[in-house]
Amino acid sequence: MINVALLAGGYTGEYEVSLNSAKNIAANLDVNRYKVYTILINRDRWFHEIESDRFDVDKNDFSITINGEKIKFDFAFITIHGTPGEDGKMQGYLDMIGIPYNTCDATTSAISMNKAYTKSIVNGIKGLHCARSIQLHKKDFHDIASIGATLKFPLFVKPNNGGSSVGMSKVYKITGLSEAINKAFKEDDQVLVEQFVEGREFSIGIARINGHIQVLPATEIKSTKDFFDYEAKYTPGASEEITPADIPGEKMLEISEIVTQAYMRLNCRGMVRIDFILLGATNDFYFIEVNTTPGQSAASLIPQQVRAAGMDVGEFYGALIEGAIRKH
Repeated sequence: MINVALLAGGYTGEYEVSLNSAKNIAANLDVNRYKVYTILINRDRWFHEIESDRFDVDKNDFSITINGEKIKFDFAFITIHGTPGEDGKMQGYLDMIGIPYNTCDATTSAISMNKAYTKSIVNGIKGLHCARSIQLHKKDFHDIASIGATLKFPLFVKPNNGGSSVGMSKVYKITGLSEAINKAFKEDDQVLVEQFVEGREFSIGIARINGHIQVLPATEIKSTKDFFDYEAKYTPGASEEITPADIPGEKMLEISEIVTQAYMRLNCRGMVRIDFILLGATNDFYFIEVNTTPGQSAASLIPQQVRAAGMDVGEFYGALIEGAIRKH
């Protein structure tokens, strides 16, 4: 029996989303092979809860003690969105104490949280395009007129770090740019101002399963809002998700090759989700971002795609665990 610490919660507004992910993972893992302990992570405590009793994690050896019995974990399944589970902090801790885990390593997790850095690494992959953008730092002076003259409207303004879509704005003319930048700076010290790419929006999962990189069926996201922000993502009925997406077979092969190259170039591990746009006129592939700890609630995109691929969600999670333990 493998003792799995299922790490959920975190320090961001996606705390509850993370708990939903954890519930779905726990419900799907094979109870005959994995003993799952959900560990809630917040700024004050790391603990496992049984009814109203809380058992704190001993961070010296990553264990808990229940009724005098010390339980050490063989594996950490991280499903924390944002810090400290998606940005490399938790990965660094687990590396130091020698516990295998399901996500990308500390370096890749940290880099991929920074949209500008990620784009600079994947730039140059055959068939992959990136929208023109400018990276701003809070401590610097921002010349609004210069930004407006350099990039073509409409523009997306978004926090550079973090994958929760909070603090994003779509700006149609220069008069709204300053306010949008200030809004994004409330979420992060770095902001990305990016040209809007008109086209169909997609998200695609990719994972290393049994030693092979496997690309899952893509999902098309049709939002009733102007863009797929936090509200559109988590408000029922605000967006329609079509899995598998209606993409011609030949185009799907091309997309699979592009995202595989991105996965390899970023040195990804486990499962990630890559968001992209197919440009309206040319069907060119425009990279948006990579999400290294994608949502795992029953309705989330990766579980949808795993089911569309004809795979069992529990077996998929099991394969991620076994692969990481073998590699370790």
